[in-house]
Amino acid sequence: GQLKRRRCRYLHTGRACCQTVEVLLAALILVCSSVSGGSAGGYTGVPALGGIYCYQYGGAYSGFSGADGERAQQLDQRFYLLKLPSARAAMAVGGWLLAFPRVPILVGVLRIPWQFPAWLLIECTLDTVIAVGTVPALYCFFHSLLRVYNSSVCKAREQLYQSKGYQGFWCGLHGAEIAAGPRGCVAAVAYLLSAGLAVREYRAVHEQKQKPVQL
Repeated sequence: GQLKRRRCRYLHTGRACCQTVEVLLAALILVCSSVSGGSAGGYTGVPALGGIYCYQYGGAYSGFSGADGERAQQLDQRFYLLKLPSARAAMAVGGWLLAFPRVPILVGVLRIPWQFPAWLLIECTLDTVIAVGTVPALYCFFHSLLRVYNSSVCKAREQLYQSKGYQGFWCGLHGAEIAAGPRGCVAAVAYLLSAGLAVREYRAVHEQKQKPVQL
């Protein structure tokens, strides 16, 4: 009845919209980071076919055999291990950011801030910390990736693939990794906006509680 309508009304507020955007952006960041570190790469030898075949990019590439095949496999594995820490850290952050906004949404639907207005100040503090922490987190993410791409392992891997005419193995950021940057910046803006709306909501609730007769 009326209680249900009041709870659903929160989903139409500015804070709820910001929190929904935060969830969507976190999901996109999680996808981008999983693409960055989701494939181990590597070559698998198929002696019966007389070559080394790669399935990393959805097709079967031949052309490596013997020492070149073993070197390609080693370089792929080392390159993957170099990228793994930054990819896992990004996925952990993305997963946490995906879960966190759901708590304020649930709290708002249950109208807990009306009973406990201090929650809005806590939410404002957390949103501000996340927004400010997003900038150094993005810097560390890209700095780590660029360090991997500038490593001797990546350069040797790129040269080996180019010697066989394969494209797409260059030492540079790919689209999913680049896309994580602007999405993270937009997420930081959304958290700052959510923090400001939480402060405004706290003031409104405090003023209403000071005038119970008018309510």
